[in-house]
Amino acid sequence: MNDRIRAPQVRLVGADGQQIGIVSIQDAMQRAQDLDLDLVEVAPQANPPVCRIMDYGKFKYERDVRQKEARKRQVRVEVKEMKMRPKIDPHDYRTKKGHIERFLKQGARVKVTIMFRGREMAHTELGRKLLDRLTEDLKELATVDAYPKLDGRNMVMVMAPTRRAATKASSEAADEAGPAEGANGEAVASASAAEEAKPSEPATVGEGARESES
Repeated sequence: MNDRIRAPQVRLVGADGQQIGIVSIQDAMQRAQDLDLDLVEVAPQANPPVCRIMDYGKFKYERDVRQKEARKRQVRVEVKEMKMRPKIDPHDYRTKKGHIERFLKQGARVKVTIMFRGREMAHTELGRKLLDRLTEDLKELATVDAYPKLDGRNMVMVMAPTRRAATKASSEAADEAGPAEGANGEAVASASAAEEAKPSEPATVGEGARESES
């Protein structure tokens, strides 16, 4: 940018986007200075390099704003992990299944890992049966995003929430917000009813009666 550009000639683009053509670097710098703007090298690989006259500070600010907005629009899918043993206790299974249900309702994907130790590696079908059971138990909330596969001493499966699960979570959040809004609405309605129930001001009637008598 500006005096850091080393090429003797550049292909210049004006501040309004107009193609000026090939000029010397001194001429390009002078044009930028006359407009109180910057000379920015936008295509250094070209021959000669392409430079543009612009307000670099404004350009950088607008670029940062666009990138920030793009990051906000990105959907971040969180991946949780739940680890189990192939011979898991029934109570532990219910507890961990409950955690997985909660993760799925929150919209997160869940990586389920079955860990084998020692001789358990000779009976990996137990891990597959456990994952199949979990898939069946959670079929209303999740689908299998990555089918079970062995990874060293672990068997891994990834589950993704169904649309129904995500919709249900949104509905529950709306229901939680509902009573508070209803309470406010009732308060407003009560206040309105109280205003309507107020009697007319007696002073106005009295003044009108005195005017009639006079």
